[in-house]
Amino acid sequence: MNVHNLMEDIVIKSVNKIYDTIKESGAAWLSCDCENCRLDTVSYVLNRIPPKYVISGRGVTYAADTIYSQQMAADIDSLALEGIRIVSNTKRPFHTHDRKECTVEGDSKPAFNFSTFMGSILDGTTFEPVTGATLLLKLDGKQVEMADKTWSNPYTTVKSTKGKYSFWVKSISADKAGISKTFHFSLEVKAPNYEPFVYHFEIPLISEPGTRNELDSTYSLKLKDLVLFK
Repeated sequence: MNVHNLMEDIVIKSVNKIYDTIKESGAAWLSCDCENCRLDTVSYVLNRIPPKYVISGRGVTYAADTIYSQQMAADIDSLALEGIRIVSNTKRPFHTHDRKECTVEGDSKPAFNFSTFMGSILDGTTFEPVTGATLLLKLDGKQVEMADKTWSNPYTTVKSTKGKYSFWVKSISADKAGISKTFHFSLEVKAPNYEPFVYHFEIPLISEPGTRNELDSTYSLKLKDLVLFK
C-alpha cells in the first residue's frame, strides 16, 4: 500500500523556491540553507497545514484540481518564510552534517534493534518540567551511539519540549536472528541546582533478520518520569 501526502510536494517546492530567492538577495539574516535546515523548514510548514492524502494517479489529478488555490499558496509561502527565519535563528546541532549521517542505513545482517526511549524530567517539589537537564545514556557503563546524527547523546532538555527526552540507540549486530539477550542501560541526569541522579533499566530483546532503518512511533518504550531534587 502506498499512501502519499500531496502537500509534501507543494511545500517542498515552495520552501526551496523561497530559500533560493532569499539566498540570491543576500539577506544577512539567513545563516544557513543546507539540506537539513531546508528539511526542518518543510517539517515546520507541514505540521501547520492540513494534509491531503492520495493513493492513485487519479487521486493526484483530482486533488491538484481541487485543493490548490492562490490563497493556499500564499499561506504556504508565509509559513515557509516564518519557518526559515525560525530555523535560521535556532539551528539544531546536526544541521551541518551530510544527509547520509542523518539517515539510518538498513541491511540484511542480523541485529538487535532498539525502540526509541522516551521520558520526562520533573522537579521533585513542584513536578514541573526541568529545563536544561543533561542526560547521558550508557550501555554497560559506556556512552551509547545513536542511530543517526539527529539524535543527541548526551541530550539536554529544552523549554519547548516540556522536560521530555528521547533516544534511539543504534542497532547492535548479532550472530543470527532469534537470539535472546538483555541489555543493561543507565541514564545519568544532571541539572543546575539539582542533585545528580542515575536511573538503571534493562531491555530484553530478540535479534531480528536485519537492521531496522525506519523510525516507528508505535515501537517505543516509555520510561518512568524521573524526578530531581534541589
